[in-house]
Amino acid sequence: MSQVVTETMVRIENVHKSYGRGAGVVHALRGVSLEVPRGELVALKGRSGSGKTTLLNIVGGLDTPDQGRVEVGGRDLAGLDEDGLLALRRDHIGFVFQSFGLIPILTAAENVGVPMRLRRADARAREERVELLLSLVGLADHAGQRPTELSGGQQQRVAIARALANSPSLLVADEPTGQLDAETGHAVMELLRAVVRSEHVTALVATHDATLLDLADRVLELSDGEIVEV
Repeated sequence: MSQVVTETMVRIENVHKSYGRGAGVVHALRGVSLEVPRGELVALKGRSGSGKTTLLNIVGGLDTPDQGRVEVGGRDLAGLDEDGLLALRRDHIGFVFQSFGLIPILTAAENVGVPMRLRRADARAREERVELLLSLVGLADHAGQRPTELSGGQQQRVAIARALANSPSLLVADEPTGQLDAETGHAVMELLRAVVRSEHVTALVATHDATLLDLADRVLELSDGEIVEV
């Protein structure tokens, strides 16, 4: 009987991270180990200050651990220089933040296209990908509108589409529903769930909203820098 082998997208081994020094030191992560298979949606829960954002930043190559090993798609992040980390974030990781992070003077379509412009993607291929992604997030009719003309939920949908622009293998979302009402937040989480399936990506999503956790494949809790599976 053949055995199904599941590829590991994220592997974290004994990761520690502290900030400050002396009596003021803060231990954000204390020996965190975690494996996330390709195609899984993992929700991270925990109080403010529990280490969720620190963990996401380290996985996304935005921060480095004091100790431990981090691999994304088989790449050891410690072995990458700044150019290598930049290429990893640009080509393989999509980021979604609580603050949306859209460029105010650009339309929804132009915002989604920014990551592809940075890769110097062909103009026609870029336009087709933007159109596809805006349809995926239900905003095909809002392509020409600027962020100030969109609701909070619509802005976050644009941000999700932008995060998917370069077809990343990993999606990192830090409190993506933090500025949204409960109903809109649930809709955004359902969209993330659908995106994981349709785009075949892995997702790590930090959320404090317990009502959203049932949409995840797995829920992990961070408490004082340590991780436990719920």
